[in-house]
Amino acid sequence: MSMSTPPGWYPDPSVPSLERWWDGTTWTEHSRSPQQAQAQAPQHYPQPAPAGPVEPGGSRGLAKVLAPAVAGVVLVAAIVTGVVVLGKDGGGTGPEAGGESSSTSAGPSTSASPSASEDAKPQGDPKVLDDQLNGITLPIPDGWGEPELKVGKELAMTVDGYYDCPGEGSFCYRGTVTTRTATESDGDTAKEVAETDISKAAGEAFDRDYIGRRPFNGMKSHKQVDAGPVKVAGTSGYFVRWQVKTADGPGGYAQSLAFPSPQGSTMVVVRFAFDAGPDGPPLDKMDEITAGIKASR
Repeated sequence: MSMSTPPGWYPDPSVPSLERWWDGTTWTEHSRSPQQAQAQAPQHYPQPAPAGPVEPGGSRGLAKVLAPAVAGVVLVAAIVTGVVVLGKDGGGTGPEAGGESSSTSAGPSTSASPSASEDAKPQGDPKVLDDQLNGITLPIPDGWGEPELKVGKELAMTVDGYYDCPGEGSFCYRGTVTTRTATESDGDTAKEVAETDISKAAGEAFDRDYIGRRPFNGMKSHKQVDAGPVKVAGTSGYFVRWQVKTADGPGGYAQSLAFPSPQGSTMVVVRFAFDAGPDGPPLDKMDEITAGIKASR
């Protein structure tokens, strides 16, 4: 049985009045108040140990996970024993009643385990990319989906299928969309954040990727082709779009879209990276995805 706890919002081990985001490996800097949580749809997830979610191999975490299960077994045994004794005097109904009690008790003991990830993951539309951390959903267009091969740490969707990069790296996608949380150094307004982020977005997509490879052997030049305010999920956002020329390959388009997170005071950044040319996605697909971004329910 896996002892890892899936990513999600959990009670903050250091500030019980807040919830903090667990990324599946460690606590992040993202936190929210219960009032912000109530603005979202109720999320059912297993409660981690007060000192943090259960980590693989952790003896203390194992004890906390096994304790509810052992208690459940003891309770079931007591119920079955009592029912069997009564059954001897009541016409042999004990085994049937005992079986029902055992089945009922199995549910709570399973849901108490952090490995029950089905309770932690949202059961949503498969055509929607759900960014729980930033409190938004993005529509997944036809011909798009979650990446077959990992493209980075951020939540992402890509055009179906990949190809051999012309430069360093084993695979490239014709179109990629990722989400991230802006930092304080990115700026205070959507315009500032988008204008700060675009060079990073273009660089990681077309110059050097997140592990330092150059999939198109470098970015030769860029020019801004569009920018301006835009409504996103009922808030005022801003986008900046660059056209990029690369040393090898078709070049492409990078776009940074910034807007306030429905979760609180932070800014969300949605990055777009499309190959240019006939094989790349049409640019209006950026506008279509932007128009379909909504606050999580």
